[in-house]
Amino acid sequence: MASSNKYGLIAGNGRFPFLVLEAARTQGIEMVVAAIKEEAFPDIEKHATSVHWLSLGQLGKLIKTFKAEGVSHAIMAGQVKHKQIFSSIVPDLKMLQLLASLATKNTDSLIGAVARVLEREGIHLVESTTFLGPLLPGPGTLTKRSPTDEEKRDLDYGYRLARELGRLDVGQTVVVSDGACVSLEAMEGTDAVMERSAALVNGRPLRVVKLAKPNQDLRFDVPVIGPATVRLMARLRITAMAIEAGKTLMIDREELLREADQQGISIIAVE
Repeated sequence: MASSNKYGLIAGNGRFPFLVLEAARTQGIEMVVAAIKEEAFPDIEKHATSVHWLSLGQLGKLIKTFKAEGVSHAIMAGQVKHKQIFSSIVPDLKMLQLLASLATKNTDSLIGAVARVLEREGIHLVESTTFLGPLLPGPGTLTKRSPTDEEKRDLDYGYRLARELGRLDVGQTVVVSDGACVSLEAMEGTDAVMERSAALVNGRPLRVVKLAKPNQDLRFDVPVIGPATVRLMARLRITAMAIEAGKTLMIDREELLREADQQGISIIAVE
């Protein structure tokens, strides 16, 4: 029988898995890491006592690994690029059976199905922010500068678009300039959609809204921003951003906000 303070961590790329490991350690939680070969950073081995490397699609191996380690609760943390899921999977038998059962093969339906398989095997997937409450912002202006009236109009418009985009289960991010929708996120991710938007507007300032989907499953899909997001915004002349209060993970929050203040970027959290 697995102990209640032993968790499995399915680790993708970025800093997110490291934050989970650090927070869990401070709370006396032991973590067994299943690191995705195509995504996880190699130095995750320096931050966990038990690390098993698996390729995308090795669902059967994941289950066997966690069962052998006595894991009954698991967390997914870190990005697995949408295009990786559809281009890099070499499925084992367990994953082949899962894929054959799916009517819709978008990212959410695929990972949701993985979560159901884990549940049936006695491995309960919990929200990836379980140990990270302090990194989720409350509502309000997070930077020193509030949005200007023009920025606020763009953010309000982007908010309405992002809500609809999320309702359709397409993406999280919308880019707006001067009351016009420049880009909607599909499979490419927030950074790529911001880059694409800048290429379309010939230097005009941009505003970004990034929201969780209305029925977003926070067990495996949490909106994330970090200092690198702000640096990219500064380079692309993105002057303001709205994120979702209580549902957006701010990695290295102090550094993120310090960079935004230095660049004169306004960031708000909305409900």
